[in-house]
Amino acid sequence: MNTYSSLSNRPHEASSFKLVAVVLLLALCTVTIVPSAWSQESAPSAVGSSEGSSASAAGWGVLAGVSSLFYFPLKAAFAISGGIVGGLTYLFSGGNENAAKPVWETSLYGTYVLTPDHLKGDRPIRFLGVADSNDAPAPTPAPEPIR
Repeated sequence: MNTYSSLSNRPHEASSFKLVAVVLLLALCTVTIVPSAWSQESAPSAVGSSEGSSASAAGWGVLAGVSSLFYFPLKAAFAISGGIVGGLTYLFSGGNENAAKPVWETSLYGTYVLTPDHLKGDRPIRFLGVADSNDAPAPTPAPEPIR
């Protein structure tokens, strides 16, 4: 039995695995970015040419996609960790949902995918989630002091 021939195939297998991973990543990017670019209508603008605006929009879209590739894994890891910590909070508080809910809302809510509006500053990037205003109880007015 020749052990050297079986060991020589391992670097080839590793490079094949990396190649498949890169191709799948590129396919995922293509599937997510290209349809959104195709769906944008190119309406002629009344002032100037539309070439600059469509190129600018495409640039913002590419920048948002690349930014999301780095931002999403961090946010997803934070959300998963927060879900686990919130579950432990729920467990160790004796099933008190009010104790665990702030942990879940802070970690699970928020922005997961960056858009051009986020990068331009038109929409806030919320890494830490904010509870819905509908879920929050209405503040009760403070009682007047007795005189």
